[in-house]
Amino acid sequence: MSSQLAPLAGRAAIVTGSGRGLGLAYALELARQGASVVVNDVDAAAAQDAVAAIESAGGTAVAVVAPVGPTSTADALVAAAVDSFGRLDILVTNAGVLRDTVLWKMSDDDFDTVISVHLRGTFTCVRAAATYFRENGVPGRIVCIGSPTGQRGNFGQTNYAAAKAGIVGMVRTWAMELKRAGVSVNAVIPVAATAMTATVPYFAAAVEADAAGEPMPEFFRHDLGFGTSDDVAGLVAYLASDAAADITGQALGIGGDRIQVWSHPEPVATAYRDGGWSFEALAADLPGLLDGNLQSVGERFPALPESLVRPAPTA
Repeated sequence: MSSQLAPLAGRAAIVTGSGRGLGLAYALELARQGASVVVNDVDAAAAQDAVAAIESAGGTAVAVVAPVGPTSTADALVAAAVDSFGRLDILVTNAGVLRDTVLWKMSDDDFDTVISVHLRGTFTCVRAAATYFRENGVPGRIVCIGSPTGQRGNFGQTNYAAAKAGIVGMVRTWAMELKRAGVSVNAVIPVAATAMTATVPYFAAAVEADAAGEPMPEFFRHDLGFGTSDDVAGLVAYLASDAAADITGQALGIGGDRIQVWSHPEPVATAYRDGGWSFEALAADLPGLLDGNLQSVGERFPALPESLVRPAPTA
């Protein structure tokens, strides 16, 4: 992992929420490409296991066990990179939690917990890293992890959708603010087998194959763009490299065999009326403007091939 020929040799990275799952895959791939990695998780055992996995493959890593959200954690992560590796070059904000329930059942704590970890945690960590990059003249790389839910919405995920949409909005702003410093900021929208998708019957055949160490069916990998955590990790490492120095402010989707460039929101129809739009004018003309232009919400999945249908789990 530490070969001087590696694209990220001599670089230091922080990956939040990297004890397992997607975060662990990102940390392992950054290390494979030569970076030293600060692993972060709230689970001490998972964080130490991640460090051991990186070291056993020839890489270098240290662990910071703390929840993201507080400024103190963000500062500790930057300090760990500088104290352990002498520098910081890359930040990947991945840490997250779920508190899924419909709007009318969602408590203040359900909402605040998810917003604190995903949205505030991304903000505090990026602020700390950006401050270091600017003060030390480092052309840093920041990769923030979004979600299709933040792009399209999803039933029962008010808190998560708000946080993930907010992250992409912040990425666009930070890309402008940090451009002069040579710091790139991008969002990655992963579609992969995770603890969350493991409970969804639609993905059952793919999750079964992944758990058994078998290739996922082509329908999932190609048609749906759904794959493993490792399928996402290459893009994260690429965006952290010099090869991606001119890519900033983008939201890139990846999963399975598919990669996508997400558009920034743009108007799909425009109309003008001298004197403005009164209630009466809207009643007369707005239906015509909306006709054929109403936007869909949520993700629309194609029907599963019959061979991939699995029964829903029973309680």
